[in-house]
Amino acid sequence: MNWYARREAWSAQAEDAREDGDIDYARVVHSASFRRLQGKTQILNLGDSDFYRTRLTHSLEVAQIAGGLARQLAKSFPDHPATAHLPDRSLIHAIGCTHDFGHPPFGHGGEVALNYALRDAGGFEGNGQTLRLLTRLERFSANAGANLCRRTLLGVLKYPAAFSAAANPALRPRLLDGPTTIRVLDPATCKPPKAYLDSEADVVDWILAPLSPAERDAFTALDHREGKHGKTRHKSFDCSIMDLADDIAYGVHDLEDAIALGLVQKDAFARALAAPSAPFLDAIKARYPGESGNDVFSAMVEGLFGDEGLRKRYVSRLVGHFMTGATYREEAAFGEPLLRWRVTLEGPRRAFLDALQRFIVDELIASPEVQHLEFKGQTMVVAVTEALAADPARLLPKTALERYEAASGAIRVIGDHVAAMTDTHLLKTYERLFSPRMGSVFDRL
Repeated sequence: MNWYARREAWSAQAEDAREDGDIDYARVVHSASFRRLQGKTQILNLGDSDFYRTRLTHSLEVAQIAGGLARQLAKSFPDHPATAHLPDRSLIHAIGCTHDFGHPPFGHGGEVALNYALRDAGGFEGNGQTLRLLTRLERFSANAGANLCRRTLLGVLKYPAAFSAAANPALRPRLLDGPTTIRVLDPATCKPPKAYLDSEADVVDWILAPLSPAERDAFTALDHREGKHGKTRHKSFDCSIMDLADDIAYGVHDLEDAIALGLVQKDAFARALAAPSAPFLDAIKARYPGESGNDVFSAMVEGLFGDEGLRKRYVSRLVGHFMTGATYREEAAFGEPLLRWRVTLEGPRRAFLDALQRFIVDELIASPEVQHLEFKGQTMVVAVTEALAADPARLLPKTALERYEAASGAIRVIGDHVAAMTDTHLLKTYERLFSPRMGSVFDRL
């Protein structure tokens, strides 16, 4: 068994010059799931306070950064044993482009809502849905979805534990106590564990088949935590590259959009980032000694919150600062190179990136302005899912109903249908089902 095998027999035409990574990348960018990302924003697509970046542009940036990280590591550590196992550019681009395929409408709020709506059917988790899309729901093969090679799917498998194994039974999704006229999700219990869906257990068995039983057990191990869901311990080599690229894109590019839209304040940024940014400021001062004078931090803050061109320059420098700090970490318990080696960012650069991410969460995502919209999005996702499940023969579109009936009425298929919706599609479906205004037979379902 090799890491470039496919679940369903397939061979390229004799004249096809592409390698496995090229084939997978082509299937990813030509997939319906990839196109739908253009209609899903990073946070929410309600009202007038959404980010400029969509899930599509974010995924393209993650893919680009992941490819850059692979090239940077090859240059920084040419003789390191891990370098020989770096993925080719097309393969890591395929993994980067797919990493958000499974996220439903309205971001992580929609994920929480779908986990509640599917609580009796195995739950819902966005990364698990990504694997399901790639291996079941896309239509590049008869029964294997996009039929990507094993190594690509290993890179996509961000959390190698089953939902049922990771879930804390005490955190069963429920509604908050108190309200009597509206239903409010309890976020503490409705947030899903990070895991693959149990419906894809056979797929994960196939992905991990080249491993020895001992290595498989070690790779899928969980840390059980009091009052929380279980947490996986390991990621594959390629997945660690994608994961770091995602962190960089989230920490830097979402900050860029938030500043450009006026959603975060300069003074709050200065208070939160003054200490963590020290290693970046030292690097800037050493590289451009005459640019900022003695107060490099003030120059950075003014640059980020001032002229658009100067902001882009600092954003580029931030991305470069994090990329050039990436290094290898060895997991000595594994003999398989794709598990033995990880890509990581450590020390002061990691602390700075973490601080950027916390700033976005604290100042923007947790703000009432965003939370009002997230609450509305969650309400609509639950309402649409429950309405379709209540009378699927009457309410499901024809193609979705055919899949539902072929699956013997599994509510998971309704979850697939709702999760695939763009923000606008879900909003229009909700309005069509619940708005007092009359709909039209010409409305697209």
